[in-house]
Amino acid sequence: MCTGKCAKFIGIALYPLCLISIVSNVILLFPGWDLDPIKHVSERLTPEVLYLGGVIGGGVLVLIPAIHIQATGREGCCNNRCGMFLSIIFAAVGVVGSVYGFVVSVLAMVRGPQCLYSLDMTSSAAPLMWGRPFFSNLTDLNDENYLFNKDTWNLCKSPKDVVEFNIILFSMLLASTAISLILCTIQMLNGLFGCLCGTCRKND
Repeated sequence: MCTGKCAKFIGIALYPLCLISIVSNVILLFPGWDLDPIKHVSERLTPEVLYLGGVIGGGVLVLIPAIHIQATGREGCCNNRCGMFLSIIFAAVGVVGSVYGFVVSVLAMVRGPQCLYSLDMTSSAAPLMWGRPFFSNLTDLNDENYLFNKDTWNLCKSPKDVVEFNIILFSMLLASTAISLILCTIQMLNGLFGCLCGTCRKND
């Protein structure tokens, strides 16, 4: 496959990944489909949601490179060695955005959601508080971590099913940013070859 066609393929492939990242992050603002947390942002939404790793990182910072990378693969003013050089810079921006979204997603997955919980699961009369009952360090990925111990998910009383909600959406964000990272990295190499060897098109 010539470098021009490869760039076009990568650019098009990045669009749905941007959409998945943005939509996932927006939905995370309403944990458990509950509208109440958005009214108490600092108390009821995790910092990782507010970092907007999906909107800014996997979204905007990947979407802008995707537009140029796709243009590089089409016949026209961008389909030349200069365009391929610029695609390396844009792809690097995409790499930064993808890494940002990926790191935020990893932190969110490990630390768990913000919810109304009780430290005493055996007593229904135990006081409830807002916080992150599963908060742990990155080194604590063992059998005791909530990700591998579904029985502990009952700690969260509200919003409903917030743990599953958090895991599913951040997993989607994690996957989309990881794939975007791979594609943008490939485009950096593809752009380098395009600068050196041309785009296999007439406008080289």
